[in-house]
Amino acid sequence: MYRFLFALVFVMGGFLFCSPTFAQEGGLAGDLLLGQGVEWKFKAIGAGLAVIGAALGIGKIGGAACESIARQPEMASSVQSAGIIFAALIEGAAFAAILLCLVF
Repeated sequence: MYRFLFALVFVMGGFLFCSPTFAQEGGLAGDLLLGQGVEWKFKAIGAGLAVIGAALGIGKIGGAACESIARQPEMASSVQSAGIIFAALIEGAAFAAILLCLVF
């Protein structure tokens, strides 16, 4: 599974950084991507890092919630509701980071 994800990231990175090399002159694609220079690439990298950070944060919350429920099963409902609230806060921060990366 990790090899597949590594290959996917490698191929997407190749498309991200090599697309101006293989692009044709003129047309709609030239106006959208090549007219902006390399700025859009850094925006895409920033948005991707925001998504990865949010995924790691939500994964840590889920792991900690499972561990605490396993230690104290009687607190399962309060741990679950707190985990959902924290995951929603992290997701909101990730959306804000993505919007900031793509807009500015």
